[in-house]
Amino acid sequence: MSILTGVLVLAGALLALAGSVGLLRLKSFYERVHPPTMGSTLGTGLILIACIVHFSGIEGRLVLHHLLIGVFMTVTTPVTYMMLVRAALHRDAAEGRDLLALREQRPTAVEAPPQG
Repeated sequence: MSILTGVLVLAGALLALAGSVGLLRLKSFYERVHPPTMGSTLGTGLILIACIVHFSGIEGRLVLHHLLIGVFMTVTTPVTYMMLVRAALHRDAAEGRDLLALREQRPTAVEAPPQG
């Protein structure tokens, strides 16, 4: 049971780390908002499953009150994600920004910079 708990905690921590790295590496707001959302939801879920396994083993009965944290995280994280993106879209529309034009102006890693 300890090995299973350790593997679940490690997997959850790695997912949260991947979300944090995605936040740092991606360029635009719209690209940056997705990885931390997925990392926190999936990482928290694995860590909560590890808590359920660990404390159920210690107490000798099924411990399920940790599921409340999981339900709260599963409901609030996507809602926050959608509200942030909608607010950014509203802001960009009010400022007259064209999202497709902004995406096309940004050079990718494959493209060479323009020669002047």
